[in-house]
Amino acid sequence: MSATPSNAPRSARRARPDAPALPSSPAGRVPPHSVEAEEQLLSACLLDGGDIIARCLEGKIAPASFYVPANRVIFEQLLSLYNLSKPIDLAVLAEELKTARQLDEVGGYPYLTRISGRIPTTAGAAYFIEKVRELALLREIIRAATHAVENCYGYTGGIQEFVDKVEQDLFKVTQERVGDGAKPMHEPTKEAMVVINKMLMKKGELTGVSTGYKDIDRYLFGLQKAEMIVLAGRPSCGKTSLAMNFAEHAALPARGTGVNTLVFSLEMSSAQLALRLLCSRSRVNMKLLRDGLLSKNGEEQQELLRVADEFSKSPLFIDDSSSLSVMELRAKARRLHARHPLGLIVVDYLQLLSPSDGTVPREQQVAEASRGLKALAKELGVPVLVLAQLNRSSEKENRAPRLSDLRESGSIEQDADVVLMLNRPKEENDKFQVASGTMELFVSKNRNGEVGDLKLTFLNAITRFENYTQ
Repeated sequence: MSATPSNAPRSARRARPDAPALPSSPAGRVPPHSVEAEEQLLSACLLDGGDIIARCLEGKIAPASFYVPANRVIFEQLLSLYNLSKPIDLAVLAEELKTARQLDEVGGYPYLTRISGRIPTTAGAAYFIEKVRELALLREIIRAATHAVENCYGYTGGIQEFVDKVEQDLFKVTQERVGDGAKPMHEPTKEAMVVINKMLMKKGELTGVSTGYKDIDRYLFGLQKAEMIVLAGRPSCGKTSLAMNFAEHAALPARGTGVNTLVFSLEMSSAQLALRLLCSRSRVNMKLLRDGLLSKNGEEQQELLRVADEFSKSPLFIDDSSSLSVMELRAKARRLHARHPLGLIVVDYLQLLSPSDGTVPREQQVAEASRGLKALAKELGVPVLVLAQLNRSSEKENRAPRLSDLRESGSIEQDADVVLMLNRPKEENDKFQVASGTMELFVSKNRNGEVGDLKLTFLNAITRFENYTQ
């Protein structure tokens, strides 16, 4: 059995005398389909209606998945019988079609009788479900691609929105290609036992990507797969510096092999981030460098060259696109992940993501971005570190920040698996919003561990965080 060739001449595609006519194609090409697979799947449904129809629904088979109009109507009627808990039987089906005045439309009793006897058992049902689903997916891709081509010819402006809409249509097709059936506990239990054995045998060894800071890793056991980690703080408190230190430790760890790390920088350019990373890792004072007070061909320059070579060979990627929507961000992450499987994604920062609909309230815009980033973490199975802004409440009330201080949306704290809050202790006569030598980091939410607070040392001259030492 095979699908009807899409480029076959019309004379080679004669329908059976008792079969309904197939949809015509103005372009002279018939979309991918298999009349045999559709009939055999319907036959399996009539042989064992309840189980096979349930498996069809799990495999995301819908009436629109059938190419032959008659088969589409028959499957729709079968679904109706299934939902109403009526018997899935040839006679009942025929009577329901007759009542709905659709019996002649599908080819009458002869067509129903023929498809009901197409297979003797339901042994091949899984194959027929997959075949019908596969060909329906191909037709959907053709439809979306053809629609994109037609829109290109009718393009009237707004290229970014246009490209985003085309990409959304294509990803919508591909994202729906796999059924979301419930999984037995065998595989998840096996994966959980691997983690448990690591904990038992290695006594607290990290199960995720190391942050590079022993106190943070003690709470989190590393940045875990499929988790959304929010790093929040007030402006100029060092969020970007700490996030880039996380990225550096992930890509260039002190021991072992680094993971592919993708940084989306919506606030700073890639050149600015590269400068900060180079000075931080080589421990060169950025202010002295900018003021031209470092000697040429000196020790600092040699160290910068060495570190530059390290970063050039590292698995660290930076995307500094501005006005990026969460849909565009997810599309870019998918593409890179397909070529270089990612181990960590950093987004700097959440509130700068462009909304898909600028007319909705700001809270809903931020909530949409938060949900999208959480979905990305689950989809790719990688930790996603998201920077976020805090409101002024903690400063006004002269207290430590809390979850309710997350700016513009309560959904951030709901979506996040971990929330870290960076805080600069208040000092007397504090006139400037700059990070001090000792910074507080609050683990305010930790879905799979304990919460608490810790301290980090911040070296302002090289914008680098280090483990706190008294």
